[in-house]
Amino acid sequence: MKPITVHHLNNSRSQRVLWLLEELGLPYEIQRYQRDPKTMLAPPELRSVHPLGKSPVITDGKLTLAESGAILEYLVDRHGQGRFKPTDEADLLRYRYFMHFAEGSAMPPLLLKLIFDKVASAPMPFFAKPIAKGIAAKVLGTVVQPNIDAQLKFLEAELASRPWFAGAAFSAADVQMSFPLEAAAARGGSMAAYPKLRKFLDRIHERPAYQRALERGGRYELLS
Repeated sequence: MKPITVHHLNNSRSQRVLWLLEELGLPYEIQRYQRDPKTMLAPPELRSVHPLGKSPVITDGKLTLAESGAILEYLVDRHGQGRFKPTDEADLLRYRYFMHFAEGSAMPPLLLKLIFDKVASAPMPFFAKPIAKGIAAKVLGTVVQPNIDAQLKFLEAELASRPWFAGAAFSAADVQMSFPLEAAAARGGSMAAYPKLRKFLDRIHERPAYQRALERGGRYELLS
């Protein structure tokens, strides 16, 4: 059987797909794509794999699947053999919640922060810069950063009662949650106020499968 192919964009969500494949011990191949150094967007070649031209995308036989959450759930359900997904009802509900929370709730304010930080620092006519910086600061200060802070406090409290997001055992929900937390650490400011989240990041970064995924995926700027 032909191994799974991961269409891997540098410094992107596809890194966690590589990680889960390493945790599962599945053979896979990597098709690499590089972001445009000026726009940081994915190259147009990805549109030949999926119409939206975004990563991650996997191909498994005749199947082409996009969206990191859908990919992780597919890999666990199809190839996991009962691993990395809870069976306890309460843990399974938490698992499903965090599989969706990562992109549905956690990532939007982090993306807004990235956008408005770029607006504030973008080159523009001198007379427009104070206006742009003022608007960016207002949105960041009144909407974006308070939202990020509230979510980090919520996640810190969640990990106060259990070691992993879905329960006592490591699961694909932790893989899914890794990207927004790494993004928060890189873009959202210091994680010193959130020792449980900092410990979570330290623990996942120490996992051998995570390290193997980094070796295969290449440089991962979110960790810098």
